[in-house]
Amino acid sequence: MEVLTTIMSIVQLIAAVALLAIVMSQATKSEGLTGTIGGKAESAFRGKPGGEEKLAYVTKVAAITFIVTSAIVGYLHMV
Repeated sequence: MEVLTTIMSIVQLIAAVALLAIVMSQATKSEGLTGTIGGKAESAFRGKPGGEEKLAYVTKVAAITFIVTSAIVGYLHMV
């Protein structure tokens, strides 16, 4: 059980550092309400997803990984 806790803690640390780096590398979107409403419509007509969409997807994956590993590590520490 200690080995699993250690492995999951390492995965959690890697996910946290990756999430921090990914979020820091993203450009800010200060377009206001019009950018929020019309931003997705513009990217939907371009065809292939660009770098911003791929970076947003990687951010989601890193965030989900961090949340899931945090829950698992928390559970393992309770047991």
